[in-house]
Amino acid sequence: MSDRGAAGTNRLAIAATLARRDALRTTPAGVPAIELLLEHRSEQPEGGVMRRVDCELEAIAFGAVAEAIAKLDPGTRLRCEGFLARRWRTGTSLALHVDRFEALDPADPPRP
Repeated sequence: MSDRGAAGTNRLAIAATLARRDALRTTPAGVPAIELLLEHRSEQPEGGVMRRVDCELEAIAFGAVAEAIAKLDPGTRLRCEGFLARRWRTGTSLALHVDRFEALDPADPPRP
């Protein structure tokens, strides 16, 4: 069994609330960038029982995705997709690098 495909897999999708977004900035290479904090709350099955999950996730976006996120208000519910990588090139903490997102319907209440 080959694990070539699995070794390169690094994708994450999460439904969350935009808790904070910093101001849109430009990298030294001229690429728009924005840092944000996502809050997630749900119930997930684990070990045959439902577990309440509350977490915060640091995230960053670049280019057109960053420009679009800069227009969102905190409190907006989102479905974000991307990959995990170091938050900073020389750091050890992880962040979700968002490369795709969609705003979720505000009429659809978040799950506990």
